[in-house]
Amino acid sequence: MSLAIRIRDEDPTPPYEQLRAQIATAIATGELTDGTRLPSVRQLARDLGVAAGTVARAYKELEQAGLVVTGRGAGTRVTGSASAPMADALPALARDFVTRARALGLDDAAIRRAVDAHLA
Repeated sequence: MSLAIRIRDEDPTPPYEQLRAQIATAIATGELTDGTRLPSVRQLARDLGVAAGTVARAYKELEQAGLVVTGRGAGTRVTGSASAPMADALPALARDFVTRARALGLDDAAIRRAVDAHLA
């Protein structure tokens, strides 16, 4: 996987969510394509310096969202791709935005104003 993932200690967003968001965004933008094999849980945990449970949780949430599939002995592979309608990626992108905005201390009204300003 050629994706550069960073877990930022100063970010109040939990590490599993940082990881999930970065992988989901890479899938939505086509940086990770259908069939791409992700590193094993243990390998990615080692590479990022996080607990294996952190990576496992991120992978589980990605699987629940239909973005990856994990098969025994086959590893975890991307099932979503940029060829899928971008509208399918919208809920994950919105969730990521709201999560990060709230982590910065913004309330829902401020988040809505920011979105509305960009839609205008």
